[in-house]
Amino acid sequence: QVQLVESGGGLVQAGDSLRLSCAASGRTFSSYAMGWFRQTPGKEHEFVAFISWTGGSTSYADSVKGRFTISRDNAKKTVYLQMNSLKPEDTAVYYCAARPDGYSNSYYRYAYWGQGTQVTVSS
Repeated sequence: QVQLVESGGGLVQAGDSLRLSCAASGRTFSSYAMGWFRQTPGKEHEFVAFISWTGGSTSYADSVKGRFTISRDNAKKTVYLQMNSLKPEDTAVYYCAARPDGYSNSYYRYAYWGQGTQVTVSS
């Protein structure tokens, strides 16, 4: 099993940057692919970014492509989401998630979830 804890959220202005971290516990972190999702009230989880267990493959939602970067440090058991040029529409609770297989942008395909961290971008 994998336990996930997100951090790094906060209140920023449009155009600012934030880096989210997701710290994992469990011996098998390096064998899990990781994803970032976000959710706003009344809406389903929205895929943001994916990274393979090696870090060699990444994928992004069109809405964040070119602005967000996902990375991971398996030695530290941590995955990151660098968010640049933030927009008010990026406001959401951001979740990291883990799955033991390859790429997926579906909420339903991820087995483990963190508790989320709030990101608020003011205009």
